[in-house]
Amino acid sequence: MNSSLKVAMAQIAPVWLNKLETLNKVKDAIINAANNDAELIVFGEGLIPGYPFWLALTGGAEWNTDVNKTLHAHYVQNSITIENGDLNAICELCKKYKIATYLGIIERPLDRGGHSIYASLVYIDQNGTIQSVHRKLQPTYDERLTWAPGDGNGLRVHSLKDFTVGGLNCWENWMPLPRAALYGQGENLHVAVWPGSDHNTKDITRFIARESRSYVISVSSLMAVADFPKDTPYIDKILEKAPKQLANGGSCIAGPDGEWIVEPILHKEGVFYATLDFNKVLKERQNFDAVGHYSRPDVTQLTINRERQSTIKIDD
Repeated sequence: MNSSLKVAMAQIAPVWLNKLETLNKVKDAIINAANNDAELIVFGEGLIPGYPFWLALTGGAEWNTDVNKTLHAHYVQNSITIENGDLNAICELCKKYKIATYLGIIERPLDRGGHSIYASLVYIDQNGTIQSVHRKLQPTYDERLTWAPGDGNGLRVHSLKDFTVGGLNCWENWMPLPRAALYGQGENLHVAVWPGSDHNTKDITRFIARESRSYVISVSSLMAVADFPKDTPYIDKILEKAPKQLANGGSCIAGPDGEWIVEPILHKEGVFYATLDFNKVLKERQNFDAVGHYSRPDVTQLTINRERQSTIKIDD
């Protein structure tokens, strides 16, 4: 039975920039998945408390404006500080229901001073223990105006039954070397999280599956105008240029042969399921294994720095 894994994709919208209400939606999804016998549930990038859509809608690159500073401060106030116990209730649910979770958060870590924020992907195991926190290595385009760049500490894989799971945030999935870092550690179930939309997931999900001969789960959030709370700072200015649909979903699963198991799901909020068979990984690795029999480590190798970065080192 260890060769079979039931997975859940939580394609949900945040209660935008509201940490507590979005945490409640995450809890509901975990309970839903557990009641449907899922063993792993995946959420989209930065779901708690949501993606910084205002940057593209309100002139996010304008210098020293009250709009940008106020929205950024509101975002930071609603981000997740793991050291303060913000994910304790999620961990307790994972332990209670014996379900592992990949959760996209905006992290406000104390080990970097507690004021800058990171797009982080957290893995919580079936015992409710946080096993890794991967801070996005390179924020994309306007994301750099609000997210700080991360480090390699979270480039880790985890055992889950016969599977070895790892994950990356959004456009990190286009970066060959972070992918190779996970492949080299034995990854055969790759988790790719996105803020939303099939234009991100429809091509790369199958590409990574074919390159790695692994299962690939891409999970996106949803976001529509109706998901902007009315008490958001500068909400009228945000909505002036906002399209009705900012993120249409696109969550999907590809098998180790690169073919669809679940095609991109559009415009539907919910928790979606599939059961994966580990033996298919072994079948596809027969003719190609990028870090095994089809590699040349005597010619090319990758060095990974997994030290958690900080501006200070304290020696008491």
